[in-house]
Amino acid sequence: MLLDNISLFLLIVEKGSLAAAAREAGLSPTTVSERLAALEAHYDVVLLNRTTRSISLTEEGRTLVEGARAVLGEVEDLDSRIRSGAQTLSGLIRISAPEDIGRNIISGAIADFQANHPSISIDLHLSDGYVDIVGLGIDLAVRFGAISDSSLRVKHVATRRRILCASPAYLENHSPPETPADLRDHVCLMMRFGQNIDNSWEFRKGDVKHVVTVTGTLIANDGALVREWALQGRGIALKSEFDCAADIRAGRLIQLLRDYEPPGSPLQILFPPSRAQPRRVRAFADHLIKVLRSVE
Repeated sequence: MLLDNISLFLLIVEKGSLAAAAREAGLSPTTVSERLAALEAHYDVVLLNRTTRSISLTEEGRTLVEGARAVLGEVEDLDSRIRSGAQTLSGLIRISAPEDIGRNIISGAIADFQANHPSISIDLHLSDGYVDIVGLGIDLAVRFGAISDSSLRVKHVATRRRILCASPAYLENHSPPETPADLRDHVCLMMRFGQNIDNSWEFRKGDVKHVVTVTGTLIANDGALVREWALQGRGIALKSEFDCAADIRAGRLIQLLRDYEPPGSPLQILFPPSRAQPRRVRAFADHLIKVLRSVE
């Protein structure tokens, strides 16, 4: 019963309310409230601060979330190995990834993995913005750039170039920039990350760093949309080679300022701050790392 109540507690956290967890679990709100109270009584602590409109984790609640997912995952793995054999992987894996790489690369990696492990279920969450992977119950997240949350476990995958590019249609009507400073005279397509707009673009030529503040009429928090705008000829984009290499090889986009190299962007896989991941998560992470490192 304790493990069942812990599992229900995680569901409350993931769904954001007792009522939503009750609907998901097929229980009455009263039952969910009573089982949460029983769990808090068991540990003799308050796990959730509750108001009429919202819930929030206490420090003890956050500690339980971090440890419980690992424990429940290991229990599920053990159950699977006993029922189906040591080589069988089963269960749900929740994944978070950026829009472009999620659609173009990770979706294919998922299909290959499920072909070999048909009992695996995947819940893929695509977003270019900040994602609370602990609060949402994400098992692993793929992210570019520096990671500000030091509590997360980080596995470095690769460092890939960012490429300045535009479509032939855009370049028919605009002279290609010859230096980074020339970008001030161009329409640039910018990404938004939360409250921040990525409008300070850095380049290097030898040991000299060039930083230019760009402007444009289109901003989005969706990398796939920024790429689509670039393909439509609506401006110049600064994209990861993961997202634009195929377009450049096909001539749909043209690389610009080849003598000026933007700094590379590290690609990482993030895990919640628990001590261990379930076996299915470790197996998929290993598979995904191989796929991402093989992309050219």
